[in-house]
Amino acid sequence: MSRQSTLLRFFSKAAPPPAGTEPRTEPRTGPRRASGERNGLQAAGSPAGRAGRAAARRGEDGEKGAGGGAAAKAPSVSCEYSPGDLVWAKMEGYPWWPCLIYNHPTERTIVRGKGKSTRIHVQFFDDSPTRGWVSVKYLKPYKGSSDGETKKGGMFYSTKPEIKRAMVLADDAMSKDETKRLELAVCNEPSDTEEEEEEIEEMSEDASDNSEDCNSEEDVKSKKRVMSRERAVKAKRRRVLDSDSDHDGSDVEFKPDGKEAASSEEASSGVDENESSDTEAESVAESPIKVPSKRKRSEVKKPAKKSSLGNECSATPKRAATVSSEAKSKLTSFAAPESFESQANAGSSGGTGGISVWEHEKLDWLQEGRRRDAHRRRQGDPDYDPCTLYVPEDYLNKCTPGVRRWWQLKSQNFDAVICYKVGKFYELYHMDAVTGVNELGLIFMKGTWAHSGFPEIAFGRFSDVLVQKGYKVARVEQTETPEMMEARCKSVGHSTRFDKVMRREICRIITKGTQTYSVMDCDPSENHSKFLLCVKEKCDSAGTRVYGVCFVDTSMGKFHVGQFPDDRHCSRFRTMVAHYTPVQVLFEKGNLSVDTQKILKGSLVSCIQEGLTSGSQFWDASKTLKVLLEEGYFKEKQNSENGCSLPSVIRSLTSESDSLGLTPGENSELALSALGGCVFYLKKCLIDQELLSQANFEEYVPVDIATAKTMSSGSLFARTGQRMVLDGVTLMNLEVLQNGTNGTTEGTLLERIDSCCTPFGKRLLKQWLCAPLCNPKSINDRLDAVEDLLAVPDKMSEVSEYLKKLPDLERLLSKIHSIGSPLKSQNHPDSRAVFYEELKYSKKKIADFLSALEGFKVMNEIVEFMEEFASDFKSRVLRQLVTRKAKSPDGRFPDLSAELTRWDTAFDHNQARKTGVITPKAGFDADYDGALRDIRTIQEDLRKYLDKQRKLLGLKSVQYWGTGKNRYQLEIPESAVSRNLPEEYELRSSRKGYKRYWTKEIEKMLAAMVNAEERRDAALKDCMRRLFYNFDKNSKDWQTAVECIAVLDVLMSLAHYSQGGDGPLCRPVILLPTDNAAPFLELRNSRHPCITKTFFGDDFIPNDIVIGIKDEGSSSEASCVLVTGPNMGGKSTLMRQAGLLAVMAQLGCYVPAEACRLTPIDRVFTRLGASDRIMAGESTFFVELSETSSILQHATEHSLVLVDELGRGTATFDGTAIASAVVKELAERIRCRTLFSTHYHSLVEDYSHSGAVRLGHMACMVENESEEDPSHETITFLYKFIEGACPKSYGFNAARLADIPEEVIQKGHRKAKVFEKTTLSLRIFRYLCQVVDGATSDANAVRKLTAMIDQL
Repeated sequence: MSRQSTLLRFFSKAAPPPAGTEPRTEPRTGPRRASGERNGLQAAGSPAGRAGRAAARRGEDGEKGAGGGAAAKAPSVSCEYSPGDLVWAKMEGYPWWPCLIYNHPTERTIVRGKGKSTRIHVQFFDDSPTRGWVSVKYLKPYKGSSDGETKKGGMFYSTKPEIKRAMVLADDAMSKDETKRLELAVCNEPSDTEEEEEEIEEMSEDASDNSEDCNSEEDVKSKKRVMSRERAVKAKRRRVLDSDSDHDGSDVEFKPDGKEAASSEEASSGVDENESSDTEAESVAESPIKVPSKRKRSEVKKPAKKSSLGNECSATPKRAATVSSEAKSKLTSFAAPESFESQANAGSSGGTGGISVWEHEKLDWLQEGRRRDAHRRRQGDPDYDPCTLYVPEDYLNKCTPGVRRWWQLKSQNFDAVICYKVGKFYELYHMDAVTGVNELGLIFMKGTWAHSGFPEIAFGRFSDVLVQKGYKVARVEQTETPEMMEARCKSVGHSTRFDKVMRREICRIITKGTQTYSVMDCDPSENHSKFLLCVKEKCDSAGTRVYGVCFVDTSMGKFHVGQFPDDRHCSRFRTMVAHYTPVQVLFEKGNLSVDTQKILKGSLVSCIQEGLTSGSQFWDASKTLKVLLEEGYFKEKQNSENGCSLPSVIRSLTSESDSLGLTPGENSELALSALGGCVFYLKKCLIDQELLSQANFEEYVPVDIATAKTMSSGSLFARTGQRMVLDGVTLMNLEVLQNGTNGTTEGTLLERIDSCCTPFGKRLLKQWLCAPLCNPKSINDRLDAVEDLLAVPDKMSEVSEYLKKLPDLERLLSKIHSIGSPLKSQNHPDSRAVFYEELKYSKKKIADFLSALEGFKVMNEIVEFMEEFASDFKSRVLRQLVTRKAKSPDGRFPDLSAELTRWDTAFDHNQARKTGVITPKAGFDADYDGALRDIRTIQEDLRKYLDKQRKLLGLKSVQYWGTGKNRYQLEIPESAVSRNLPEEYELRSSRKGYKRYWTKEIEKMLAAMVNAEERRDAALKDCMRRLFYNFDKNSKDWQTAVECIAVLDVLMSLAHYSQGGDGPLCRPVILLPTDNAAPFLELRNSRHPCITKTFFGDDFIPNDIVIGIKDEGSSSEASCVLVTGPNMGGKSTLMRQAGLLAVMAQLGCYVPAEACRLTPIDRVFTRLGASDRIMAGESTFFVELSETSSILQHATEHSLVLVDELGRGTATFDGTAIASAVVKELAERIRCRTLFSTHYHSLVEDYSHSGAVRLGHMACMVENESEEDPSHETITFLYKFIEGACPKSYGFNAARLADIPEEVIQKGHRKAKVFEKTTLSLRIFRYLCQVVDGATSDANAVRKLTAMIDQL
């Protein structure tokens, strides 16, 4: 009963409003109420439930019988908070919000529940305050807006203006005493939940029980339907609430038609509903609570048999009606959970009657190890398909038709959670019900087999939770009505009991990589792209490998297809998955090499990976091309130039000799096969038509392939398309996109420079960061754009406000295409599905469409605004973005004004938003206009005919009468009938004193009228789809506009950083390398872009980093710098700083330095930190060497290499030797710009006189230095990078800071002295041998030997 005790709770009732007054709508702001409040009823069998109801609802009968009575006080519960306290409160899925604790307006207490379920009553500070109950564990004392936790990095930090306003209100309240604070508690209206509690509580006890049959339409007899209808007439108004819905108006009610309401399908969810209201509250964006507006409750009389109970009121009123535990168990099947915590086994849940083993757990053929797939292969078989299940035929024959159909669908989708539509509910059965209870917090229904569910309107929220947790969700819809089922059975003739069940089909399978965010789904919670990757690999005997890849962001319908060779380290493949991180990977079973599998297991641990069967699921190139052409995906966007319906990118992958496009190209078979696997999967998920018909394909070419083709540095960087290569290791080590601590963007370069206002701008910035420019001209053009924007700060802030109004237009365009697609509308199962919330979905579609229109209007305004001063811009790219094509040949932005005006006048926007129906205005829809024209013509003909008959009969009182198909009967007074009526008059009906006639001509005109009306209704029904289709015809212009504004948004983000960085920023100077001058990097007084303070809280110390040219204190032009210094002295930070500033400079952004000059860098390599890849079976040292190997193979003289302490993962001598050899290779052969940090001081000595290597170290100040006792030493890190080598690493200082015991440090120091003496003795002996052998001609040899011996 534990779960029900939490979810099922009665609430006290507020006094009813006076008769004739409209209940005031509660403001819709503040955090949304926890789901427990909205759908709560406490279990009837629970003592806590009975006590809670008695206390909370005392006075209920008195209110009903006597018309008044205040609610009694709830029993007091001890609590650390008191009325008037200010706190931070948090709701599930919402940010922390400043609140005031005060007594509930009717319960007169601040506390509900006990123990862990204790909740506190709060009012959320907002412009329009709202109230709610918050779990005590989500309350924290409010200490003011200046508290450290409200600052960046703190628990309560937020950039939302709503929360900042709330903090201002809370600060104001802090300055007042408790009495004054409580006067701020102005939200005293009864909540919608409290009003609706009564209606839920009074629900009929005789709700149908469906513990035996999940569907059983075949058992619906006519007698039962009549009885159900009679019950429906007598029943009270009932409503089923879906709390916390993701869509507008989360209290939407459900309205089955008469037959469906009476069917036993509703009983399967334990609810019999008959009346409901369409009223729907509009949601308020940015509000943490979506509080539905009040509904006026109609007075409903009670049945006579219960009225006597209501009259037995006494001083202690009793409840007028009770709710059976069975009814409550069924009600809670769609109650939203307080938090998605796992429920204990079925035996502990409220409605199961103590069942410990479910029915499906007893099935022998379903047990682990005994299961077979659809082809009857056992689990141990290498070809076993875990996505299917063999269900014995004899078992299916014993099932009811509804259950049989469920098992048939489950057998083909065993790896999916089946959301099986029954009436207006999605039911979960057997193992899926257990998943629903454990993952979604649903409640089991009563019965011997596991069964739970939720209403249709909650599908988006619940399915999203399952998908984010890695589940595959299949949505099964009814694709016929009861009438259609009966007609089908009649047409068959001899129908079996299995025919007498409504047809159901899978309409959608949703996985993490195939979310499209349709009107039934949740809105996207993240701005960045989620890719579905399909990969195929081929290895040859020489050890080289080739990859074919296809990846797609299904929310936007953009496909990337490519094929490329790779090295033994899979460098390009690693880089690709770092740039386009997939959330789901598809591969051909048995195809991937061990190395690739290691990458998928190591780098993409949280990614869903699914193997497809070769041939049947993972198609070869020929089958892929054949299917693409046969299915006609691209007919709407056919390429008229080459006569082939394939998009140009796919066409380029086919053989040039095949004009039909059915033969794959020579080096494209793997790419097309990967596309085939992707198409198969999208087809299985039933989204292939809506995505592929967009024909949005792009060829994927690895960033470094173009680099490898060109050897000349001048031409290499002069080409505009050249990009800097940042592989997965570098992105991770430099923390460009996500940090190494928890994988979020906190503290990353992306977070630091991302102030984009639009979701599509944020996605573009991430792409730019992964591949910065190399061409100095292009980089300077971006820098000019940043300067141009910095020159007009007022205009820039105004444009920012415009940009903040824009929705995610990239995803909206994909949605509009999907809804308007004629391909999808013709044969997709969704087009046949019966939805009970069709009106709500229509309103959502219209809202999305209007949102897109408004967005494009805002874009047009931005361009009109910026065109006024665009001529002053130095940057060519910026001028192009904000100039329309119609005004200038250089302009890139399409002229949208005419198109937007056309859509403005196409239909009444406000009317469509309210009604969910689009009625096109004249001239917009030819079919609709034609039907209306015919109707008006017929109406005019009928009017003329009536005038003619009046003249014929000499009676002006003759008029038309009738409705529907009996319209236009001529109603004639009986007094006139006695006259001679024309023979064509045919008597149809009569009333006292009148008779009604039809004529052949009227019948003919009525038939024409009915036909015209049917054509009008059909046109109207399909109007929304055709309207969206017409909008999508102009998709190129819409897409181009989005791309232009995305670039503008990113440039403004770079300008925003360049304007407000911490400390001085400079414009980088990028120079083309020449044959005479070596590549160089010069940073003066540079700072790390993401760190403003040192470890000890001081300001960040700026440093000079000079590589490849002469520095002020050195004449060396060495390309390699050996970096030494004390532990924790800042070496790694310095190296990361150099890498990040190089990325920023080539991105086209100002850098945090006083001066920045460099020649373009083609690739940044990093070997930083120590980490293993335990999942891939690779040790720390192996990872170090793998990264080093990649550097040595791919680095060029234009690369930047950052190596940190190479060799520490093995023996000292081995490590030193490897490090020495690598330094020699980098400094003398490759000659690339290198920062190489080390603690091997012998390595420093070896290269101290080398012209190819320069020495530098992080300075420190040592006080009380003692050779005998290091504990007396005080080391101050200066964090300054200066010339020369550091004499020691001061490791014992780090040991002391790490709190290693003093005695251990002392023992270590004594051992270190022994090692130093031994090393020095060996050095003396080696030098003495050199002197004796004459290998050295040093005149001061004796003096040197004496000095070395003195050191001993």
